[in-house]
Formats: sequence, C-alpha cells, structure tokens
Amino acid sequence: MKNWKKAGLTALAGSLVTTSAFAGAVTVGGTANLTYTANSGGQDTGQASGTALGVDGQRWGLNKSLSFSGSGEMDNGWTVSVSQTLKDGSSTGLGMTIDMGDIGSLNYEADTGSRGIGKIADKMPTANEDVGDGIDVDGSGTVGGLTGAVSGGTQGFHYSKTISDMVEIGVGYAAKGGPTSANGGVKGIGAVGSAVSGFIILDPIDGLEIGFGVGEKGTGTAGDTGKTDDHTTAYVTYVYGPITVGLQQSNVDTVGTTADDEATRWAVLYALNDEMSISYQSHENDDTTATDEDATGWSASYTSGGMTFKLHSNKADNIQNVTGRESEHTEIGVTFAF
Repeated sequence: MKNWKKAGLTALAGSLVTTSAFAGAVTVGGTANLTYTANSGGQDTGQASGTALGVDGQRWGLNKSLSFSGSGEMDNGWTVSVSQTLKDGSSTGLGMTIDMGDIGSLNYEADTGSRGIGKIADKMPTANEDVGDGIDVDGSGTVGGLTGAVSGGTQGFHYSKTISDMVEIGVGYAAKGGPTSANGGVKGIGAVGSAVSGFIILDPIDGLEIGFGVGEKGTGTAGDTGKTDDHTTAYVTYVYGPITVGLQQSNVDTVGTTADDEATRWAVLYALNDEMSISYQSHENDDTTATDEDATGWSASYTSGGMTFKLHSNKADNIQNVTGRESEHTEIGVTFAF
C-alpha cells in the first residue's frame, strides 16, 4: 500500500468547510482477483437470452480495483475522510466519513454502500463468499438471486456509535431512490420512497454477539413514494475456540400483498489455523404464497501474506420461490492485495 503524508492541509474541499485541518494523509491500495468459475445448474446459462441451459462458456475471469482515501484532522479533534474505489475502471464506492470521537461517526455514501439495517443484513460466518454468491436464474451472476434479505438502501447517510465494549448502535437514512444526485443537484422525479432503519448489537459475554435491526424501505416501484416495505432481522453468533456458529432470521413485509419473505440462515465456520478456514451455510426463504427457496454452500480460504487462495460452491433450488429454478455455482480464485 502506498502512503503519502502532507502537513498543513488547510481544507477538505468544496462545500465542506468547517475548521482548518493541520495534518492529512492520502493512501492508495488495491486488489487483483483471478477466478475460474463453473455454473452447472439446470437453470444456468451464460447467455442473456436464456437459451442453451447448462452451458456457461468462458470460465476464466479477472477483475482489479484501486481504492483511494484521504483524511485530515481538524482543530476540534474531529477527523474527516473521503474515499473512492475504482473497479475495472468504474467507480464503485464514493463516500465521506466524519469521525466525531465520543459523539460517534457519520458517513455519507454517494455510490453504493449498506445503510442502517443493511449493515447487518448477513452476519453469518463464512470463510469466503456467502451462500448466495453467483446464484441466479440464468448463470449471468446478475439476474434473480436469493431472496429474503433486508436492506436499508445503498446511497445516503449512516450514523454509528459504540456506546461501550458491549453495545453498538447504527441508524441509516437513504433518500428517495433513483439515480444519485450530482453535487449541487436534485433528483426526485420517478424516485421511490426513502429508507429509514437502525440496529443494535450486543456483546454480553466473550464470544457471543446478538443483533437486531428494524426499518422501512420504499417499495421499489417508481413514483410510489408513499408506500414502504417493513424490514426486520435478528441474529446471534458465538465463537468457541476455532468454531464460529450463527443463526439469522429476516422478514420483509411487502405492502399491498401477502407474499411476505421469511428467510432463515445458519452457518458454521472452522478455523484450522490463523491462515486457513472452512465454512458451511444454509438458506431458506418462505414467501408465504409459493414454493420455499432453498440454498446451501460451503467455502474455504487460505491466506499467505498479501495472497489469498479461495474456493466456494453454492447450490440453490426454487430460486425467487419459483418451482424448478435451479442454480449451481462453483468458483476457485486467488486474490492479490497491494
């Protein structure tokens, strides 16, 4: 990782002007990820047309990302930082965080990032990817993945504070959906409702973590700003020596329909040593009106220095609660961090 320091940084930029900063740092880091992937389920295909089921074509892939971050400490002791990630030449993360010390931390994400309850949407332990990675209805990796996950939106504000060694809270607000507004602009036409949510995490004893989140989010229908879906989730994880186990229950109460999601996930992870881990996850979603969606997956990882070897294999039935939709995704990869 490259690191440049500059003394006497006098302002953070543009429209954010508070007090002058007297020390700052800029860092650049990145990753390169090489994978070999197979989609072999009856529903999988590498073609968007949905033809040639079971044929997935080219299996090798490479992506890379660069992450830029800068921070400065102001006269009042607060620290302000900005960050942006470029993945395969496109921006995938642009955010700003104000660390206010004992008051807490406020983050704004302009691109993509979990807000509020989304921060604890999936807290199940895994050695590599979660049970839904690569699962969809046509093998493209983008169409109709697993259902039942809660969300607090992806663009907007998130406030967090650690009250003590035992308690952490978070609150998120994602403004009206639709394309992100540019600096100094407004975007509201055709937008969906805002999202407001929060969570609390408790660590009552060593190794035990309990979390609960609740919120509401726009229905996802353009222009339907007055209607929201209710999201709730609760989870527990426990670490005992090299073993970590977890259970999570999530519910999405969809407005105007009885097709509500009730998703349950459980997982177990075993750390063979500090470098190598293996895990298993199970997922089931009952939307109360159709066939249950089921998925299982296992993963493994081995880390040596800045290099990580990883493997995961996931299988799902009745994807999106549609009978007969099956997908199998297996991926082997190596990631280099620099």
